[in-house]
Amino acid sequence: MRAHRRAHRAAVRTGAALLAAGLLAGCGLLRSEPEASDPADGRPADASAAPTPTDLKDSPKTPELPSSLTSQRLDWQRCPAPQGGEAPGSIWRCASVEVPLDYAEPSGETLSVALVRKQARDKGRRLGSLLFNFGGPGGSGVGTLPRSADAYAKLNSRYDLVSFDPRGVAASSGVRCRTDKEQEQAHRSVDLTPDTAAEEKAFIEDAADFGAGCERRSGAILPHVGTVNAARDLDLIREVLGDEKLSYFGFSYGTELGGTYAHIFPHRVGRTVLDAVVDPTADGTGHARNQTTGFQRALENYLKDRDQDPKTGSERIARLLARIDRSPLPTDSGRELSESLAITGIVTPLYSESGWPALTAALDEAENNGTGNGLLRLADSYNGRDEQGRYDTQNHSQRAISCADSTSRPTADEARALLPEFRKLSPVFGPFLAWDTAGWCARWPVEGENDTPETSAPGAGPILVVGTTGDPATPYEGARRMADELGKGVGVLLTNKGEGHGAYGGNDCVTSKIDDYFLDGKVPEDGTTCS
Repeated sequence: MRAHRRAHRAAVRTGAALLAAGLLAGCGLLRSEPEASDPADGRPADASAAPTPTDLKDSPKTPELPSSLTSQRLDWQRCPAPQGGEAPGSIWRCASVEVPLDYAEPSGETLSVALVRKQARDKGRRLGSLLFNFGGPGGSGVGTLPRSADAYAKLNSRYDLVSFDPRGVAASSGVRCRTDKEQEQAHRSVDLTPDTAAEEKAFIEDAADFGAGCERRSGAILPHVGTVNAARDLDLIREVLGDEKLSYFGFSYGTELGGTYAHIFPHRVGRTVLDAVVDPTADGTGHARNQTTGFQRALENYLKDRDQDPKTGSERIARLLARIDRSPLPTDSGRELSESLAITGIVTPLYSESGWPALTAALDEAENNGTGNGLLRLADSYNGRDEQGRYDTQNHSQRAISCADSTSRPTADEARALLPEFRKLSPVFGPFLAWDTAGWCARWPVEGENDTPETSAPGAGPILVVGTTGDPATPYEGARRMADELGKGVGVLLTNKGEGHGAYGGNDCVTSKIDDYFLDGKVPEDGTTCS
């Protein structure tokens, strides 16, 4: 489990507006007729059905795609109901687009990428499609966008709101690595902060077993789920939707995807916003170090808000975790709260200031009652576990995508060597995130692509990069680095002085500036600050 990679799931489940809990089961099509105003190819009624010209080459690695892919006509249909839920309603339409499994062989095998769309209300002033990625990696855009669309009502006046399940996610050939029973057993038995040689051995073996399970169940797609391929999928989606340039709104991991797209296709970058920015200069260990700093910063801000001394409060919570490690806490469900689940339960409400009261109640229960109900509920929401013990597969896709992207494969010895530094950064989160460097991609069956993502985008138009000073999962410093990496005249930094993972919808000043940029092309001055 890697905290920054599950960014917006946790944020929503503690009250943020950008995502909603749970995932749609998929975007399989129901048999129904398209609306009269909803052409089957997905283009507005007054647009030409001819595909966008592709003679502009942005990267020498850009593949030549066959016309069977670039000239697809999308069959928009009513979206199905998610498992155990309700369909998103008649204003939403779902479709799928075929993409190459391997872009090195674009005329070879394909896979289907699931899409969801809500058309612009003001069709006479329609600007095109606005594509969303809400983070993860592994988050289902098909499941998320209908639940969060109210937050983007102003943008929906002139844009079709569109999202997708990236390759390897949910309805787009989603990666699966373990059964629910295997997931539950791992949460019960594996210590994510091992203290003995036996615990270390079990930790690494479990991590390796996870990757082996991915290979057994999803081996065909596993080498092809990386972010570079997802960025190429984005460009094909743009073309099939009939947009000359990509208008894009990315959150958390979606900022890495957006930066990668800009690097490969700089001249196809339209109005683009990156909110809650992943540091493109950090490798796996660097991300862990950034998050240790970010979550400790958020915890200290939480403690200050509760009129507690940050140092004393952090040490008290670290002692609580040590007690739980020795003796897990009972819960009403009969399950025990382990130290690993307790840390996850503490991480979860730090994603949003609105989650802080839940953290206060859960810590009070654990410290004063000796029970772990509150922290276990928070951990379950983060881990995608429902009351019946069923787990979603976001963690599976998240890990597969992350390990396909990164060459970083630290050993147990290297993780152990990080412990003094990481404990100094945070007595609460340091050990957990130091060990995570070794466990995340241990003995992964697919080689990673890069140490860090390529995000330089010379020739692209202005990209608005939004950083929040109190962001725990993607610390503020990463936004400045992303703006710098995009290049002079491309990256435009907008600072939100506040708490939480993501600024849009939570800060009126930021929201207004993003809306003005998307709707009217007004670019804020680089370095603008919203309080």
